[in-house]
Parts: sequence; C-alpha cells; structure tokens
Amino acid sequence: MQIVKTKIPDLYIIKPSVFEDTRGYFFESYNKEAFLRNGIDQNFVQDNESKSAKGVLRGLHFQKPPFAQGKLVRVMHGAVLDVAVDLRKNSPTYGHWASVELNHDNKWMYWVPPGFAHGFVTLEEDTVFFYKCTNVYNKESEGSILWNDPDLNIDWKIDNPTLSEKDIVSPLFKDFVSPF
Repeated sequence: MQIVKTKIPDLYIIKPSVFEDTRGYFFESYNKEAFLRNGIDQNFVQDNESKSAKGVLRGLHFQKPPFAQGKLVRVMHGAVLDVAVDLRKNSPTYGHWASVELNHDNKWMYWVPPGFAHGFVTLEEDTVFFYKCTNVYNKESEGSILWNDPDLNIDWKIDNPTLSEKDIVSPLFKDFVSPF
C-alpha cells in the first residue's frame, strides 16, 4: 500500500498493492498500521455506499463538529472524479481543492479528513461508490457548498451534471463561516 500526499496537507491518495492472477485479484482496502505510519490515526464507525448513473454530481458536502467526518472513499464499480475542499480556517490551504480520478481499474482510494467538503461526479454508468466514515451521520450537522462556486472554480470536467435539490441550492463559499 502506497499512501501519497496531495498538494493539501492531510489529504491523501491511497494506492493499494493489487495481486492479480487468472483467478482475479486481491488487495487490502484498509490497513490500520499503514495508516498509522502515515499519521492517519482514525477509527471508522460507519460505512456508506451509493450507486449513480453517469453524470451525477454529489457534493460538496460536510458534517459540522461534533459530527465532523473523515472519509476513506473508493469506487467499487465505474469511475468518479473525486474532489475535496479544505474548510479548515487556520489552514494555509483554506479554500483550496484537490481532485483525483478513482475507478474500478486503478482501485485507488482518497482519504478526506474531517474539516473538508467532499464531492464527486460519476464518469461511468452504474458507478458504485463506497465510504468508510469516522463519525456517524447527523442530519442537523450536515452542510454543503455550491458545487460550481465561482470562487472555488473547481474543474469538474462536466457542464450539466444531474444534481439533487439540496446541491442546486447550496450556499456560496464566500458566505460560508467555517466551524473547523
């Protein structure tokens, strides 16, 4: 397992060692010791899975403290462009974003720590997306930022995604007051 730093501190791409033969493949999708060696000391308490058609954009979502969530995300089937935005007000990368393509071929994962907004857009039909979360979901603690916020200027590589009503009316980043 290779844990790769991104341009934003504490945000990592995890590249598992995949062993393939005529029977198929095997890889460790999580190894606590490998994470600890890289400074990721988290306890996962909830798993989530979603399935989406091509062109669905989900995000940018976060949970406010005390229910802030770190997420270890990966694609089980299909492909996504996965985006994380730093919402930590004292971070030198506050308001910056990073993205990575996750798909069933590369089997990469993305560690999105608490204090980040997270979202993804599906690049293939019937994409199955999996999250390991460090805290339970709490409706009163959920928040979002508009996916196409002009100040963030995220390149989603799509013009007209399919969105939920919540994601259509999410607030702008300039109106966001960080609880992190």
